[in-house]
Amino acid sequence: MKKHKIIITKYNSKYAEQTVDMWRDSKEQAIGQTEIHGFENHVYFLNHILPEQFQIDLALIDEKVVGMIAYNEREISQLYIHIDYQGIGIGQTLLDKVKAQSSGRLTLYTFEVNENAQRFYEKHGFEIIGRGHENEEKLPDIQYEWKSK
Repeated sequence: MKKHKIIITKYNSKYAEQTVDMWRDSKEQAIGQTEIHGFENHVYFLNHILPEQFQIDLALIDEKVVGMIAYNEREISQLYIHIDYQGIGIGQTLLDKVKAQSSGRLTLYTFEVNENAQRFYEKHGFEIIGRGHENEEKLPDIQYEWKSK
């Protein structure tokens, strides 16, 4: 696979549809469940609801959205990588940036069925601090925490 130049940039709504497409595909593959919200609702959530509490960054390769992360100094709300671009360091690049800007402690949730995400977070220093929280998908989840050394 040739080395791609990955650009990390603040979210811009011109990427809304690409971002939501990537997000839905990635999540569907991860949890084996179709997205419960319609596409337009998802775009609205990305453009209007999520930015109220979180900064959103995108990973781009040649103007194509290959990853997104939504975070603040204490929490990661969303982290999705394009299904064709997983395992090449995009998630780590996004995570490292968020860790550097964090309060020294981050929490996040991931679905219990998403074993790839669990391996990823554990490899990057996150530890399980809770299980079984409520979510719209009605799937058991895991809460992780990372603390800077």
